[in-house]
Amino acid sequence: MDAFYASVEQRDDPALRGKPVIVGAPPTQRGVVCASSYEARKFGVRSALPSATAKRLCPQGIFVRPRMDRYREESRQIMQIIGGMGAVYEQMSIGEAYLDLSALCQAEDQDAALLKSLPLAQKLKHRIRSERQLTATIGIASNKTDKAAGKAKTTPTTRISVFMLGDLIDVRLS
Repeated sequence: MDAFYASVEQRDDPALRGKPVIVGAPPTQRGVVCASSYEARKFGVRSALPSATAKRLCPQGIFVRPRMDRYREESRQIMQIIGGMGAVYEQMSIGEAYLDLSALCQAEDQDAALLKSLPLAQKLKHRIRSERQLTATIGIASNKTDKAAGKAKTTPTTRISVFMLGDLIDVRLS
């Protein structure tokens, strides 16, 4: 979710693309970072960091006030895309959901189920990119615990990350 807010801001304002965007309170006020773009993360800017500290770490950072209504609406649109896949899904936060593809990807073993889930994951990633102009990091695991253990291995450029054999897809909006 961290980059979700910043990615929406960069998509909505082309002048912010490729720049270190910091969504949160301005550094002149008491407050924290809600999200940072990958360009700002290179300087160590992370969620929950005090805004004044973020400014010291990334002096060229562009601070943008959060637009929670906008992010909720974007999340709603993306969850509609996810819901249209025909899988059971559970929204974990504004920028994360788990899809249970076990009913759609039944196979003789977990390896075969994994192979069946990959095209669905690729289709979902493509639809989010083409319809919402946002990237999604997708991981596949046999259950939520296994997926959470591998979460740190994903990057904004990762197409599909497979953490364990299985048929549970975790969609993180980045």
